[in-house]
Amino acid sequence: MFDKLLTSIGIGAAKVDTRLSKGSYTVGETIEGNVLIKGGNSEQDIDNIYLTLMTNYEVEVDDRKVRRSFALKKILLTESFTIGVNEEKIVPFHMEIPYITPATMGRTQVWIQTGLDIKKAFDPQDKDFLEIKPHPLVTGFIEAATRLGFRLYQVDTEKASSRFKNGLPFIQEFEFKPISGEFARKLDELEAVFQLSDNEVRVLLQIDRRVRGLSSFLAESLNMDESYVKFSYDKSDIGTLDRQLGDIIRQYC
Repeated sequence: MFDKLLTSIGIGAAKVDTRLSKGSYTVGETIEGNVLIKGGNSEQDIDNIYLTLMTNYEVEVDDRKVRRSFALKKILLTESFTIGVNEEKIVPFHMEIPYITPATMGRTQVWIQTGLDIKKAFDPQDKDFLEIKPHPLVTGFIEAATRLGFRLYQVDTEKASSRFKNGLPFIQEFEFKPISGEFARKLDELEAVFQLSDNEVRVLLQIDRRVRGLSSFLAESLNMDESYVKFSYDKSDIGTLDRQLGDIIRQYC
């Protein structure tokens, strides 16, 4: 009786440990691993085991940045079962990384949160951080921008404004600075937001022109120096993406 009382408040209760086949993934890949459940000092009924793929993003509140979490995907691994005293149970799993998952660049984190649901007891949890690399189509854009003389200098995952209607509370924005080539004296920066699907990526591009003089200062104050462009590309466009991107930018310089 005393052991059951202790396990109900988490002392000597069942423990959970998620073990992944690797720690680094690309958006669109499948995470594989095992969940190890080890029984505690007394028998416990486990209602279910769930895995949640989580990320964080930044929101500005009262002139300061606050980090919030968001569940990208959640899966149920098992139905109810009973784990005996010191018993070990291994549950294999796989989870596809959805296209909405941001890359872990800048301050962005992505992790798997594993939980056991136990009635009238402390619910054990485990947290495993992942490295998420950009999808190959996004990497292709970064490489194309680099060939045009841009350098990726900042990646932010932040609250989505009304301009971005992607059904999510956040966007991941890739910011580029022109450091050489024909756009170095014409632009301040280039900002890109990507929306991935199975076969292509849609891009919302913000082109910020460099301004000079009083009239240009007024234009900048009114955001008249910014242009927004939407376009799409797929795997077959990667080889010529720098040419396509250059042609788009020239229309707004």
